[in-house]
Amino acid sequence: MTTLECNPPVERMLSDLDLDSFRPSRSTAAARRRKDRLMRALFTATFALALIPLVSLLWTTLVHGIGRLNLGFLTHNMTGVIGGNPTAAGGYGGVLHAIIGTLEITFGAMAISIPIGVMCAVYLIEYARDGSRLATTIRLLVDVMSGIPSIVAGLFALSLFSMIFGPGTFNGVEGSVALALLMIPTVCKSSEEMLKVVPDALREASLALGVTKQRTITKVVLRTALPGIVSGSILAIARVIGETAPLLMTAGYVVTTNVNLFSGQMTTLPVYVYQEYSKLSANCAPSAGDMCVPTIPMERAWSAALVLIVIVLILNLIGRIVARVCAVHAER
Repeated sequence: MTTLECNPPVERMLSDLDLDSFRPSRSTAAARRRKDRLMRALFTATFALALIPLVSLLWTTLVHGIGRLNLGFLTHNMTGVIGGNPTAAGGYGGVLHAIIGTLEITFGAMAISIPIGVMCAVYLIEYARDGSRLATTIRLLVDVMSGIPSIVAGLFALSLFSMIFGPGTFNGVEGSVALALLMIPTVCKSSEEMLKVVPDALREASLALGVTKQRTITKVVLRTALPGIVSGSILAIARVIGETAPLLMTAGYVVTTNVNLFSGQMTTLPVYVYQEYSKLSANCAPSAGDMCVPTIPMERAWSAALVLIVIVLILNLIGRIVARVCAVHAER
């Protein structure tokens, strides 16, 4: 028997109810359809408008940077480059040292900022009492750090290493510390939001089975929120990988390849682009003839910018793959 058959009064009430009175009139339905089409067109136009600067940026960088981008450009540094003249190897310099410096300094910043940001978020969500003075202070400091200019982070790292190791200290770790200061707020806030999304029922079920709080956090909470934490970390990386000012002050600039993150100056792609663009043009030796390219600095700058965009794209793809794999494992 159905529910209505078991409740005759309810069935009579529904039969007496005039459902036609709730149906919209023809004019009202037509007005709704017009509003729906209008909003759909408005949102589509807004989306297309937002794509214009992005597509323009990518197209301009691709057009200006693809001409100089080749295997020699990716496998050589700036050693032996004088003006617009070709080097002894036949090339016009490259970005190998800048690629290595960018990856090492960025990974160093990740190693510093991601653990600190995630642990800060875990404390705020899992341990701090609502409205506690320490939690309020931490959230305030995180909000303040998220608005710090990048050059201030570079000044802090420069001052810190100058006090510890003496003035004039330049190395990749110093640049990693400067970038980590910019990454921590993004990682912390994104991880905090992801931990809030984890249902309390999962925590309660784990604790009810006798699992300790520490193991519940590491095996249940963090594992469930891991895809979101990875996405937040990728956003933080994209936020700092193009910084120039703090790395000019901390990591410096060098034309040779330095793979030691803890000693010596290192060049990153943003700094390389800045240095090449500031030259505008190159001088040519009289004996160079047609082999000299006066516009080579601008060509190298555009090509390095294109390489940087490709690296950011690859890191985003890797992050999405990791987040998807983590999501699959979390569901299992």
